[in-house]
Amino acid sequence: MMEVEGSSTSMNRAPDQSSSLRSKALYQFKQQKLPACKPVLTPTSVITVFLLMGFVFTPIGLITLRASRDAIEIIDRYDVDCIPEEYKTNKLLYITDSSIPKNCTRYLKVQKYMKAPIFIYYQLDNYYQNHRRYVKSRSDQQLLHGLEFSHTSSCEPEESANGLPIVPCGLIAWSMFNDTFAFARERTKLKVSRNNIAWKSDREHKFGKNVYPLNFQNGTLIGGAKLDPKIPLSDQEDFIVWMRAAALLSFRKLYGRIEEDLEPGNVVEVNLMNNYNTYSFSGQKKLTLSTSNWLGGRNDFLGITYIVVGSSSIVISIIFMLLHLKNPRPYGDNSWNKKSLSS
Repeated sequence: MMEVEGSSTSMNRAPDQSSSLRSKALYQFKQQKLPACKPVLTPTSVITVFLLMGFVFTPIGLITLRASRDAIEIIDRYDVDCIPEEYKTNKLLYITDSSIPKNCTRYLKVQKYMKAPIFIYYQLDNYYQNHRRYVKSRSDQQLLHGLEFSHTSSCEPEESANGLPIVPCGLIAWSMFNDTFAFARERTKLKVSRNNIAWKSDREHKFGKNVYPLNFQNGTLIGGAKLDPKIPLSDQEDFIVWMRAAALLSFRKLYGRIEEDLEPGNVVEVNLMNNYNTYSFSGQKKLTLSTSNWLGGRNDFLGITYIVVGSSSIVISIIFMLLHLKNPRPYGDNSWNKKSLSS
């Protein structure tokens, strides 16, 4: 009996000790009495840190900027030049009148060797896809489940038409980009792939495989592109790409990929249909052909940012070094504070 009582007593003490340790640690945490490391920022350590930042960031920026410049781009703005001369003064009439031909031919000269795949982007400028009313005008549940989800009030004013629901509903879907492009080189069509241009996660998890367009672009006011009612939304990748709203007023969206190399001096003939209305809000349309590398496409922002931060760190370290050499102060000397208080 004694052994049993002793063992039970020791078992009772163990939880008490652990709880007291926890409460003590909690008390120390709340009172900010836990062990902590407080680095002493001496002039030497500060100068060293800034120098290291400069010597690390500057080479990274130069390498990143060089990789960005290695990506070849051809950019062509076509929204102005593709308007016939007789409609230059009335662009809205040209773009809204369906009886006026919208076909246009552009020629892009290749200056440097472009290795496949060559990415095709359409770029829109002065287009506020990030407007709050525009961004909210969609139904993610309807895109995934179709008519099974009927609460689509957020899609106004493109929720229904002629007494029937619209699938997909909302202003984003209604205003889908509908210019088309065909590419040729020396009168031979270039091989263009439009598969796998949307994110895999979007295709598999955000757009239903059994959701088909219904009553789309059947209202009194027609927006952009029309969708094939026989193809599910998960397979209409150009639509999926468009539905990912951009954050800035100028943005690019992937149209496809050219699966052939382009040599210097080649002239790419682009036959396009200038259907999309950007003239009513002074927008711009551009076509971009771009190669990619380990860093992605051409974007100088990251490299320039690294170089600016690195060079600024080196300049700051030099200034601190000169100040420290000119006016050295022993550690623990607070005479500067007494002078300021006395004054």
